[in-house]
Amino acid sequence: MASWLAARRLGSRGVCAATASWQSLLDRLAERMRLSRPVTLLESCLAEVPVVIGYVRPVILMPVGLLAGLPAAQVETILLHELAHIRRHDYLVNLLQIVAEGLVFYHPAVWWISGVIRAERENCCDDLVVATQGDAFAYATALTALEQNRGAVCEAVVAATGGSLVKRVRRLLVQPEGPRATLTPVLSAAILTIAAAAVLAAWQSTPPPRPPAPPAPPAVPAAPAPVAPPTQPFTPYTKWVSEDVAYIIRNDERATFKSLQSDAEREHFIEQFWQRRDPTPATTENEFKEEHYRRIAHANQNYWHLEIPGWKTDRGRIYIAYGPPDEKETHPSGGAYQRTAQEGGGTTSTFPFEKWRYRHIEGVGANVVIEFVDPTMTGVYLQTTDPSEKDALLRIPGDWPATNAGTPRAGATVQPMVNGATQISIPLAAYGDHWVNMHARISAMGRMLQSFEHPVQGPATYTKTVSLPPGSYRLEVVLWEVGAGKLAADSIAFEVK
Repeated sequence: MASWLAARRLGSRGVCAATASWQSLLDRLAERMRLSRPVTLLESCLAEVPVVIGYVRPVILMPVGLLAGLPAAQVETILLHELAHIRRHDYLVNLLQIVAEGLVFYHPAVWWISGVIRAERENCCDDLVVATQGDAFAYATALTALEQNRGAVCEAVVAATGGSLVKRVRRLLVQPEGPRATLTPVLSAAILTIAAAAVLAAWQSTPPPRPPAPPAPPAVPAAPAPVAPPTQPFTPYTKWVSEDVAYIIRNDERATFKSLQSDAEREHFIEQFWQRRDPTPATTENEFKEEHYRRIAHANQNYWHLEIPGWKTDRGRIYIAYGPPDEKETHPSGGAYQRTAQEGGGTTSTFPFEKWRYRHIEGVGANVVIEFVDPTMTGVYLQTTDPSEKDALLRIPGDWPATNAGTPRAGATVQPMVNGATQISIPLAAYGDHWVNMHARISAMGRMLQSFEHPVQGPATYTKTVSLPPGSYRLEVVLWEVGAGKLAADSIAFEVK
């Protein structure tokens, strides 16, 4: 009953309707899921993860800021997951399951079965999302991003963060884990029974009477122990100074804000902070503040990469600090490039890169050009001050260790996975428990794209997963040992579709 009341409170307090565009998207997704009941989309100040409330008139609650903070494709997969719960009538089933747990709370098998049901319920909804959308890797990315906002959710609601995140992602991308051993619940019940019997035996036995204690000596007052300063919890105020205004707050303002002792002082500081930057103080709108949060939303929408929020990336940082560039030159695939006269001229081959040009940046100068390069071709663009860093031909490493006569094959294999993920496997059984050096590189059309080197130890198989865009590639692997030279080598051509 307490869980049900908490769910009712979650759906009635601190909520507001989502924008018409998001509600329209939800209606279209409901049609794809073949749902006949209308579903309402609300934003909640209390919910920390997306949840479903209600059976007759179901409602999806999204945390405030999540719709703007995640890419639209990830939000769509999360909404599909919640619609899958509604289609399967999971809200009603979950309530009945909680009633059963309350009535048979003393039996360990009930809790084990209940945990299995909840895990399988999330797996079924995951399968529905992948079957509807067809992109398991993008859905796994959305689950990982959503896990960062995970908080305490009352049991009377069903949420996209239920179950074990690691097992769910592994099940989506690799192979589902096998069932647990059938003796696990039996052993758990036996251990709990033995522990309960020991507690009852100890409680029923009467301890022997204790001898009278000797009189205590007169107490000597001790010096007061030093009181450790309380640690600063992560609050909305720490998030404000470390995330919201991290790129625009001055050092003296940051020091002043961290020295404040009460929330009232912090609220007053934040109000004065925005007022000092308001270009039109006489009006109710603060154009500077609105533009700043619009830039944060744009950075999170366009520059988010896997677990890295958009505002933390180099492109997001520059966009938030200086706004949109006046001119932008993009080369998302790299390849052939004609150098400018300032870069020395000539033709070369580059990694993916972008050039942003600002006509004027206050305190920096005029005609400012900022370059971002993706040297790993994984979508992570890094700011650079050296134009030659985008030149892929300059990044090809030199010769590898010398080749011994009759060098055997290393036995490396390449296994394409989903969404450009590729798994590299190198067996090491032939080297026993010895340590050898492994050097590998991936190239395309003569350009080195990725290179990694590790000391490895047998007899286990070394595996590594890399992310590559569609195309043709070549993997070169060398196993070598100091003093012995090259032990084994491989060169494998493969395709990523």
